[in-house]
Amino acid sequence: MSTKHLHESRPERRAEMRAMDGRYYSVQFTTEGLDSFYQFKLWNISPKGMCILVKEDSEVLNHLKVGDTIEMTYYLADSAGVSENIKTEIKHITKNDDGRFKGHYLIGLATQS
Repeated sequence: MSTKHLHESRPERRAEMRAMDGRYYSVQFTTEGLDSFYQFKLWNISPKGMCILVKEDSEVLNHLKVGDTIEMTYYLADSAGVSENIKTEIKHITKNDDGRFKGHYLIGLATQS
């Protein structure tokens, strides 16, 4: 099934400003149906969430949907190899059709306390 049909392409509607707090650098996870772990650099970190960039032809897109909760491993920016496992909700999946991240999806993440 094509990812084009799985995800809506719409403008970003977040009200809060995004700022890097620097606590986490990257995230790693797998989901049912994937044979390996995927690791992504975190972008647009704010108090209410963060996002990862996923290439539009990546297999992982076929295994994510808005509302999913996944146990993810977050790697701390200031401690080499130190990580925290946190339940994380997929908040949005937005295709980026132009600019710096053309050809990617922005996957919004929100950690659950």
